[in-house]
Amino acid sequence: MENVSAKVNFTTGLRDGIPICLGYISVAFAFGIFTVNSGLTIWQTICISLANCTSAGQLAGVPIIAGCLSFTEMALSQLVINLRYSLMSVSLSQKLADDVTSLDRLLIAFVNTDEVFAVASGQKGLVSRYYFFGLILTPYFGWALGTALGAVAGNILPIIVTNALGIAIYGMFIAIILPVAKKDKAVTIVVLISCALSVCFHFVPALKQVSSGFVIIICAVIAGVTGALLFPVKTDEEGEAA
Repeated sequence: MENVSAKVNFTTGLRDGIPICLGYISVAFAFGIFTVNSGLTIWQTICISLANCTSAGQLAGVPIIAGCLSFTEMALSQLVINLRYSLMSVSLSQKLADDVTSLDRLLIAFVNTDEVFAVASGQKGLVSRYYFFGLILTPYFGWALGTALGAVAGNILPIIVTNALGIAIYGMFIAIILPVAKKDKAVTIVVLISCALSVCFHFVPALKQVSSGFVIIICAVIAGVTGALLFPVKTDEEGEAA
């Protein structure tokens, strides 16, 4: 009976992960093109996506790798960009059933992306290890497959086509930001502050010397801290966010 339940949970997880997988293929395709155009080989590009499941972190890390910048810049930029995943994992730990072991937690955390977190958090009650395994399996391979297809296409398609397709990954981030920014004034201001800082680092002669890795860190930290100071999250009497 337990085996039947495990199979059902795994199949349900696979089913719920398919839409995430399909979405990841298109985004990862753009990442593959972007990475190959940055000077990395096809196998290097594929290995990055096999060892990581963070589109924003990977996009920020590629210029640092291509520019042969320091490990310090890489570590700090990834810490700032991916810090939210630690908070998401803590929150998701409240949904784990008793059959989830420490090793299971490490595997789940590895593919605990925004979309996986949202789907898992939306499940009623506690979620078993088999459901999580099914849920993370298809998105992981979808991300790797999309990257591989994009990396190969970047070496085959004409430059003008790959350059055009490479813009898609920036369009993805715009698509993520705009809906939230329309609803929340605080998000809009934080985004504008970050954009203004980025423009300054690009055009101001004294700031142009700062490497891209530290620019990402500085813009993210200053914009985030400013947003926290200007728009603190209000809490109710029980201490929960309003």
